[in-house]
Parts: sequence; C-alpha cells; structure tokens
Amino acid sequence: MAEEVIDVDMESEEQAVSAQLSLHDPASRPTGSGLSTASIGEEAGAPSGTEAPSTAHSGGLEAALLTEELQRLQGALRTVAQHFSLGQRPGHQRRQMRRTGRRQLGTSASQRSASSRSGALDNYFRVNRQQRTQSARLVAEYGEDEMSSEDSSTDLSTDISESEESGSTTEIEDEYEGDESAAAPPAPASAPVLVNPVPVQSAETGDSQSARQEQESLTSHSEDTLNVKEDAASTKTTDAAASDEEVYSCPICFEPCTNGGHHLATLQCGHLFGSTCIFQWLKGGGGKCPQCNKKAKRSDVVLVYAPTVKVVDTSEQERLKRDLEKEQVMRRKAELESAQCRLQLQFLTDECSKLRKQLQELRCLIARHNPSASQGPSSSCNSLTGHTSSSQSQCKYQFEKGIMVSQSGNCRVMAYSALMSCLVVSQPSPQTTLLPGCGVKKISGMNFRSTQYVPIHSKQIRGLAFSDHPDSVLLSASLDNTIKLTSLIANTVVQTYNTGRPVWSCCWCSDDTNYIYAGLINGSILIYDMRDTTTHVQELPSQGSRCPVTSLSYLPRMASAAFPCGGLVAGTLEGGCFWEQKSTNTYKAHLLPLEVGSCTDIQIEPTMRHCLVTYRPTGKTHSSLRCVMMELSSSPSPDSLENLVCTCYPVQTFQAGPTCKLLTKNAIFASPENDGTVLVCAGDEATNSAMVWNAGSGSLIQKLQADQPVLDICPFEVNHTNLLGTLTEKMVKIYKWA
Repeated sequence: MAEEVIDVDMESEEQAVSAQLSLHDPASRPTGSGLSTASIGEEAGAPSGTEAPSTAHSGGLEAALLTEELQRLQGALRTVAQHFSLGQRPGHQRRQMRRTGRRQLGTSASQRSASSRSGALDNYFRVNRQQRTQSARLVAEYGEDEMSSEDSSTDLSTDISESEESGSTTEIEDEYEGDESAAAPPAPASAPVLVNPVPVQSAETGDSQSARQEQESLTSHSEDTLNVKEDAASTKTTDAAASDEEVYSCPICFEPCTNGGHHLATLQCGHLFGSTCIFQWLKGGGGKCPQCNKKAKRSDVVLVYAPTVKVVDTSEQERLKRDLEKEQVMRRKAELESAQCRLQLQFLTDECSKLRKQLQELRCLIARHNPSASQGPSSSCNSLTGHTSSSQSQCKYQFEKGIMVSQSGNCRVMAYSALMSCLVVSQPSPQTTLLPGCGVKKISGMNFRSTQYVPIHSKQIRGLAFSDHPDSVLLSASLDNTIKLTSLIANTVVQTYNTGRPVWSCCWCSDDTNYIYAGLINGSILIYDMRDTTTHVQELPSQGSRCPVTSLSYLPRMASAAFPCGGLVAGTLEGGCFWEQKSTNTYKAHLLPLEVGSCTDIQIEPTMRHCLVTYRPTGKTHSSLRCVMMELSSSPSPDSLENLVCTCYPVQTFQAGPTCKLLTKNAIFASPENDGTVLVCAGDEATNSAMVWNAGSGSLIQKLQADQPVLDICPFEVNHTNLLGTLTEKMVKIYKWA
C-alpha cells in the first residue's frame, strides 16, 4: 500500500515539473492554459490586484525568477528520486490513500540512517544556497520593489520550514489537507502547489538545521572571542592592580622604602631614593646623583609624600625595636648592678672571714700569754651560750656497735644505700686462694650484721658510690684500670668499663643518672654513658698538674640562688677544679683558689653549697691537719654577662693533729637537729679518732675514739635515726645521734 502511494506522489511531482517547464518555455505551453506572468505571480502569493510589469526590465526579472524556481524543483525531484528509488506504477489513488502514504513515508524517512541521506541532502542544500545567493544579487540589482513578487513567492516555503521546525507531523498533515481542499482541481496553474511536500519538507528542514548550526557556530565563535577579550581585560586589570601594589625599592640598597626612617626622597634631577641611603651617599663625598651623576647636595634632598607610590609601613616595627633597645639597656644596667652587688658581697664576706680568723688568732694568743685572763672571757662566753652548750652536750653521737670487716685489714672506702638500707665496705677477698682480688661486704642497716661478701675487682678498690635508681646499682673504681656496675640484688657485676689507667675516684651525675664519672691517676676525668657499653663518651683533661684525682663529687644545678651552676668538683693533690656543665656534652673548667701542693680531699654539701677542703701539714707554715670549709660563689664574667666565673672563699677553719700519712676522706653534712647548722667530721691520725665540729661556731663537739686511724666517714639515716659510721683498716664503728 505504501509503494502505491509513493508512486502516486512521484506522478504528481512529475506533472508539476512538466507544468513548470511549460511555463518557462512559451512554445511548449498548451493553448488555452491561461498561464501568464501575472498568473504565476498570483500563484506565488502576489496580491490579486497587482498588474505585471510591462517593461523589458521586468521581463528579465521574471525569467530569472522562473529559472530559480525550476532549479529548486529539479533539486527536490532529484532528492525524492534518490530517497525512493522505486519503479513507477500507473494509476491514481484516492486522497485517503495519499494521506496514509504520506504518514508512512514520514515514519520510514525518520528511521533511515544519517549516512543514507547525507548525499542527497548535501545536493539540495548546495542548490538552495546558490538560489539564495542569486536572489540577493538580484535584489541588489533590481531593487526591493521589483522583488516583492519574489518575496511573496517564497512565503510558502518559509511557512513550511517554520512548521517543520516545530516538530509536529500532525500540523503539517492538516495544513496540506487544507491546501488540497482549497485548491481547484481543473486549474493547471495550481500544479506547482500540488508538488509532493515530503521532499520539500526534508530539504527545508535540512536547510534550517544547517542555518541553525551555522548560527550556533557563529554564536560560539563570538562568545569565545568575547571571553578572550574579557580575559585580556581582566589580565590587564590584574597587571595594573599588581603594578599599583608594587612597593618602590631604593636603587641604592634595593630595600623597599618605608614611611619611617627610610622615607621616599628625591633630588633636583627627579630620581627617587630612600632618604637614609641618599643622605649617606651624599655624606660620603659622592656629591652626585647615583643614577645620572648630576651634582647634588644634602639640601637638595626632598621627602616625597606621593599617595600612588607604595611604601612599607614599618612604624610599628621601629617602635618595637626602640622598645627592645630600651629593654636591653635596662637589662644590662640591672645585670651590672647585680654584678657589683655580688662583688661587694664577696668582698665583705672575705673581710668577715679575715676578721674571724684574726679573732681566733687573738684568742689563741690571749689563751697562751694570760690563761687566767682568758678564763674570764671564756666563762662569760659560756654563761652567754650556756643553753646552747648544754643542748649540744645533751645530743651527741653515742657508740652503737663495732663490726669486724677484715682480719687482714686493707679496707679503704664505704658507701650507704638508702633504698636497700645497706652499708657496703671495700675489703680484700677473705678467700684469696678461691676468690682472689677485692670486693665489698654488705652490712645490714637494720641490725648491723654483715651478710655476705661480693667479689668485684682484682685490685684494691678506691671509690664507691650508689645511684638513685630503684635497682641500687653500685659504682666502684679500682686500681685494676676498670670501673664496674654491680647489682646488689643479684650480687653480680652487670657492666664493666676499661679505663686504660688506674682509677682513684668515681661518682654519679645527680642531674642525669645515665652518666658516671671516673677520676684517673693522670688527672683526667672520663665520662661514661650507661647506654653505651663500649667506651667513654667524653674526656675532661687535667688542669695543670698530672696528679691523681683523689676525690670526685657532683653538685646539682640550681641548688642555691647564689651558686646556680651544676657540675663536677674534682680534687687532686695539687688543688681543685670545678667543671661547670653547660650542656650534656659541654663542660667549662674553673680553677678553685686552693693552696697548691697540700690538698688531699674535697667533699661537698649540696644543700648549703659548701665544700670541705682538707690540707695536710706543710712544716713551719701549717704544722697541723686543717679542714677548711669554703662557700662556692659565682659572678658574671667581665667579657660576657652570660658566662659566669665560679670560685670559692673560706668560711671556717678546723684544726686537727700534726700527722697526715694516709689519704683519708672526711665528711661535711647537715646537723641531725635540722636547725640549719652544718657539722664537720674529720679523722685525726695522731689520736686515732674522729673529730666532730660545729661549722657555724667552729667549736669542737666531740671526739669519736677508734683503735686505728679513721680512713673514711659516712653519715646515714635508718628509720629516722641518724647514724655515723667510721672506717678503719679492719672494722667499722657505728655511732647513733642521741
């Protein structure tokens, strides 16, 4: 059925084409057809009352219009022939069959692929564009009035294209139904109107789509151009804003100008500089502009206040700098005043110690030359301080127990562990054949019984010290060129360090218990880190002499406001040195002003920042053993206020016997009364005793008698009971404060 409808449409279009050809060729026109130029104009849509032009000019225009119409119809015919390549069938169908065929044709045409229609549509669009070009050329040549008939002839195609752009097939079918019903069947002039609208519809739709695509491409191109222009304009605006915000830099120092000291300035030549730089330039003897070499002088400099020239606002920064300088000046002034006060205090303290010394000498002279006269003042002094003497006589050290350590002797040092309540004493091995060497004997602090012997070294032990660790590790130094760490819980050595030389003393670091110190026979000090089990981490060289380090004591930091330094106090046979610990691996040596050649031992009292220096007799000058209590002090260095100068000055001197053949260890410690006083205990070889003094008054409290010379003294506390242990070569005696 669809094929029959298509054949009918093909016949109708061929008839329409033949009718157009007859119109174009007068010779082939049938007689009595009634077709003329006027009738053609009416069919094209011209008004009914318009007369055809009679001149030759209008005749040429009609011929051109007819030619264009013929070309358009031929293009439409070729398009239909290419789309529907079917044979012709004779016969006419009814109008209902034609309407049904148009619907089916429209459906089948919409389902075809774009590739099957591209060639035919391109041919039609090419003819249509040529027609439009010729029409525009004719309009320009003959004018708008003569082309009015052409405009009216194209109204039909325009209406068809607009109806197809709406996308409604039903409206197009209704329109053609109305046109067929209104047209007169016998009139041959209506033959062009009866052309099959399907190919025209496809052609016009393609033309409108092509025009729409061209318009969209032009629109997108114009939008891209507009975007490019806007980007360029925004870039220019950004560059201009950036150039406006650029800060002008001085061409001399290349630093930005400010609104403060480095203000923008100019010369007579017009060049701009920073005011500070240009003044210095002219002051230096330049006499010319740095840029153009034109003569200039300081009076030519003019400050510029231009709102368009950006400068850095440094007023707040300069104000802060001025405040900082003022604060630094005030700080230096305060530090200088503090240093002066410290110097004055040190001077007055020295004077006071000198006066005390002179007072003691005068008392001694009075006692020698006039004993009867000395009884009067002494009795008056006793009456004034009778309460104190009676109180001191009431509380003294009382003998508690004696403990035999070694029958063969050769005991040397001892130490006490408060965590284990254990007193350890160095001694040679009791079984030299089975366990040769030396070790320590453990003595309980609860019942004062010796428990067991722990072997440690192969030679004599010269130093013992406990740490603050909960495991109570014992540090020992020996003449066998080693220092060892021993656990008293397991009674075994846990770590051994080989020093390469005999060790005379040792101690722990109170600020960091991971570090230990060993004093060697050559005067140097080795620093070990317990986390490094191979070798020492640092060595402190000997200062001056190469005498053995007989004593080592660590002073914690900030234990006293007068002496905030922390470090190591080392005593040798030639004097003493304080190693100030600046950082973990940095130490600074401060030589202490001690007597050269007579020092045997240095002990410290960390709370009061005092130290006890023992001097052996030196013949005629000092015929007895002396124990001098000194106070450590520090003052700012004249070279740098940050660095301190550490020193010490004597406070009290205690006299003992005239004999000193052994290197003994004395003690300085706080009084068991907890009244802020300090006690000093030292061994006297002449009387085989230990003498106890009150450091504040310098008076002798008591003598603790022993069978042999006292080599070491150790104060300790057990269950809030203050005890004192004295060591000889064979035994330990325990005294209780009561």
